[in-house]
Amino acid sequence: MGEADRVHGSGVAADDRRAKDMGGQALALACELIARASVTPDDAGCQPLLAQRLEQAGFRCEHLRFGEVDNLWAVHGDDGPTLVLLGHTDVVPPGPREAWASDPFVPEVRDGVLYGRGAADMKGSVAAFVVAAEQFAHAHPAHPGRIAILLTSDEEGDAIDGVRKVAEAFHARGERMDWCVTGEPSSKAVLGDLLRVGRRGSLSATLTVRGVQGHVAYPEKARNPIHLALPALAALTARRWDEGYETFPPTSLQVSNIHAGTGANNVIPGELQVLFNLRYNPTWTASQLEHECEAILQAHALDYSVHWHRSGEPFYTPEGPLRAAAREVLAGFAGAMPEESTGGGTSDARFIAPLGTQCIEIGPVNASIHKVDEHVRVADLQALPSLYLALIERMLLARSV
Repeated sequence: MGEADRVHGSGVAADDRRAKDMGGQALALACELIARASVTPDDAGCQPLLAQRLEQAGFRCEHLRFGEVDNLWAVHGDDGPTLVLLGHTDVVPPGPREAWASDPFVPEVRDGVLYGRGAADMKGSVAAFVVAAEQFAHAHPAHPGRIAILLTSDEEGDAIDGVRKVAEAFHARGERMDWCVTGEPSSKAVLGDLLRVGRRGSLSATLTVRGVQGHVAYPEKARNPIHLALPALAALTARRWDEGYETFPPTSLQVSNIHAGTGANNVIPGELQVLFNLRYNPTWTASQLEHECEAILQAHALDYSVHWHRSGEPFYTPEGPLRAAAREVLAGFAGAMPEESTGGGTSDARFIAPLGTQCIEIGPVNASIHKVDEHVRVADLQALPSLYLALIERMLLARSV
């Protein structure tokens, strides 16, 4: 074996040792986080634990509390392009304890799988990118640009005082965020098989249609709001809103709840309430969709009121350095080029993208999120820090050469 071979071999061995060490740290940290019952909006001590670690690694930490929500902003580096790792420490309620094979807040590894509420969504990712950021800061203390971590305890809830509020504060003070990687569980079957490059917008409506209550035997003396509303609802649900946009599917309107009546079968109700939601692509804005929906309601001469809730506008990251780097990194981990998708629900990236930030999402397999016995494969969790580190290095180091 020549000298070059020995040097190369030692370098590979060192990389393997580093990856194994980071994987072990990520597993241990994920278990610490899962053990904290941080059901929205209670952070349950997750962010102080992470801030202490990050400060020891040289990060400057800022705690931003709005209402009952904790937010953490940790930065390493002084100026230049900023790469943000975005995540949340809150989880959805676990449901009945007896439905789980083990306590949802007592992390347990069985047959190479880590079980616990938040294992996949998204304490595993948070642990992985904290470990990756620590490693990057240690290996490159004078790196160009900035590496930052933004965490909230209000992603699974109303998302009012979390990243939405932080983004408003950052916009006011001119905080720089060039690229954002959200650790939401995005993979379908194999770690890295999907790269999310955008999300649809979400617009919800609570529609109230008013009629006149009366006896079912005397319909001429009443106005049935159910009968009055049905043609309008049929028009709303039958409409083809668009043909899609880039990689986005067509806009969809779904009715999720209809309620009316007194509980008696001989009473025409005086009021009907309908809940519906639109998941929409960048063809539309929320205000345009509100106008179109109300035009249909007005065309059917309904006596109605509607309350709109805008969860977030759609965002899309076009081809550029972030997508290219992520595609290269994921292909190395998954063994094939990832699918590039804009599907799924919403994420906190919807509040960061309007600041002009390029946003993507990379995380573990999402098959068990929000379910009983939520889990993540230990091998995937241990691979995640190396994946995030490779992306950080490509964005902050390779681009500066």
